[in-house]
Amino acid sequence: MSEIQVQSPGLLTTVQDLGREGFGPLGVSPSGAADPISLRLGNRLVGNPQGSAALEMTLLGGTFSFPQGAILALTGSDFGPTLDGAPLDQFTAVEVTPGQTLRVGSTRSGARCYLCVRGGIIVKPFLGSASTHLLSGLGGYHGRALRKGDTLQIGPAVNSFQKKTITARASEQLTPRKVLRVTPGPQSDWFSKSSLQAFYAGTYRVTEESNRMGLRLEGKPVVPESGGEMITEGVSIGAVQITAGGLPIILFVEQQTTGETHRSQLRYGRVAGGHCRWHSRSVDALVHFHQRRLRWACGRCANDGSHDQAGASLEHGHRSASRLSRSRKLRPP
Repeated sequence: MSEIQVQSPGLLTTVQDLGREGFGPLGVSPSGAADPISLRLGNRLVGNPQGSAALEMTLLGGTFSFPQGAILALTGSDFGPTLDGAPLDQFTAVEVTPGQTLRVGSTRSGARCYLCVRGGIIVKPFLGSASTHLLSGLGGYHGRALRKGDTLQIGPAVNSFQKKTITARASEQLTPRKVLRVTPGPQSDWFSKSSLQAFYAGTYRVTEESNRMGLRLEGKPVVPESGGEMITEGVSIGAVQITAGGLPIILFVEQQTTGETHRSQLRYGRVAGGHCRWHSRSVDALVHFHQRRLRWACGRCANDGSHDQAGASLEHGHRSASRLSRSRKLRPP
């Protein structure tokens, strides 16, 4: 079996797939790739099922050697990768010969870069997923970020190498968006009309305190009209939680599964470039947008069944979101 040897792990490199859905009631957040579109694309380029495990690097990449060679693709943000010192194209499948060394530098554009290899990275699954959950120390490679000297196993390849890359039109679809689509949540009427207008009109910056649990934003505070406390209830990835100081936190892939702070539960797209603004949309419009994005990433001719599974998951989420939008809003006492 082929291996990846970690010569330098970078700032924070973990094994991630598409996460473990359905365990929120047990207190386990989904984890998984912070940029699932890039993970899906990388796996398609190397001929893997779209949910195969890969390496997620944050802000600063690592150095990796391949004693038996490999087929790989780098997707996500541009980290200036090189193969034996020669620049390496991203979003392109590349054949690495035995003994070659991949060096992934610091970010030039965004937060995360993905290293996908044909055959996927083999680790013991936890609750059906290979994703690393850093907060609990479960999943992935011994439940932690990679360290110097680690050795990762690559699964068997079933197809011969074919060089693949994404088209210019597809590259345009990957341009980072700074306007995030959101929909008002159950506690949105806790905030005055003027506060909500200021929220939608304002620009917020992602702070350095952000991590895989949540993206802390700074900008104009949004303060609820009442000082009442809400009952603890379930929260989900993408919810925008308003802290006591009025500043938003976007709950991310390792978010807590319950909360009791004032919250306007808003779905989001993808933060990029450090700053973001908001655009209010209906639940139906938001689900339709995500369905289109997922179909584009999966491809209409996917033959591994993941497209159908993803569509079924989205349909289930659509029905749940519609029920939530019709339910009685919670109000402060």
